[in-house]
Amino acid sequence: MRPVLNGKPTRRALLQAGGGALAAHAQSRARTLYAYVGGYTTAQRNARGDGIHVYRVNPETGAWAHVQHVGDLVNPSFLAMGPDRRCLYSVHGDETYATSFSINRETGLLTLLNRAQTGGRNGVYAAVSPNGRLLTVANYGTGQIAVLPVRPDGSLLDAAQIVALPGQPGPNRVEQAGSHPHQVFFDPSGKFLLSPDKGLDRIFVFAFDAATGKLTPASPEGFVTARSGSGPRHGAFHPTLPVLWVLNELSSTVATYRWEPATGRLSPMQILPAIPSDFTGENTSSGIAVSPGGRFVYCSNRGHDSIATFAANPASGLLTAAGWTSSQGRTPRFIALDAAEGLLVAANEQSDTIVTFRADSSSGKLTPLGSPVRNTSPSTVAFSN
Repeated sequence: MRPVLNGKPTRRALLQAGGGALAAHAQSRARTLYAYVGGYTTAQRNARGDGIHVYRVNPETGAWAHVQHVGDLVNPSFLAMGPDRRCLYSVHGDETYATSFSINRETGLLTLLNRAQTGGRNGVYAAVSPNGRLLTVANYGTGQIAVLPVRPDGSLLDAAQIVALPGQPGPNRVEQAGSHPHQVFFDPSGKFLLSPDKGLDRIFVFAFDAATGKLTPASPEGFVTARSGSGPRHGAFHPTLPVLWVLNELSSTVATYRWEPATGRLSPMQILPAIPSDFTGENTSSGIAVSPGGRFVYCSNRGHDSIATFAANPASGLLTAAGWTSSQGRTPRFIALDAAEGLLVAANEQSDTIVTFRADSSSGKLTPLGSPVRNTSPSTVAFSN
């Protein structure tokens, strides 16, 4: 029997390589990847969406098979997966609540649990605490961060703490009229919660009590100031280095910060354009994703309609532009990277498509995989496997 058949190892070859190789191969073949897609639904948003859609994804071919449609939802614009992959949470653009769903691990199907008040308006991002007991929400419309308790079954209680974000609005009178936190996310230790504030040009850092959910400023000032008018939107940590990357929406730049894990302090190190130097059109940057080993950082651009690839220095985390890849659609509002499979997806909000790419672990190159998935007004994708 040949050791390789059609480019894949035979069972005999795997047995010769050892039981571990066979088990790993079987596990890879058995892994089922589900994708949960939310988006905008209202006329106010000029949207065409109709709720949350669930897909089964083939990691080898990039093919998506539709599994479920959850309707009767208003603007399920951002989805957050629980740490044990047993519950999914949605915030709802322009609304005042968050919704919880249980996930059937065998089928990927969602079941509505309940919804709870966030204490503010227009939740745009949510993050579940590492212990799964608390949901944090960025209330963009009212300039607040909310903390909602999570019951043992995954359902939500109304916000137990609401923190207003203080500061002077940035110079953009339209986009920076007041505080607009656009994200909440935890540092690798889970001891700090960060929030880039697009309206105030600040990145807030809070000490986080995992038992109570209480948020307190991590330092006397409680934030680091970004360049005026930059509009910090989303951030992501290096998986091992004390480095944070922040994508600035309004200036279309990506900034590198040194992170002090003991104190929660940030120190700026670098800022680079997220769009190529020969692009002179209008652009706002949106999503950021980091490769599993931290070698590459990806940023999406709305206007240039691209995904920027940056190579990260393995010692310092400083970035070097490595190229731009078309998102193959209009207005890639969100990108998500499934680390286990090396797949990056772009949610092209205005062209109603989701495009899957294979992310090369050595070069960072993005290669389209499969056919674009038709999904109206997509703005978020969450993976479960």
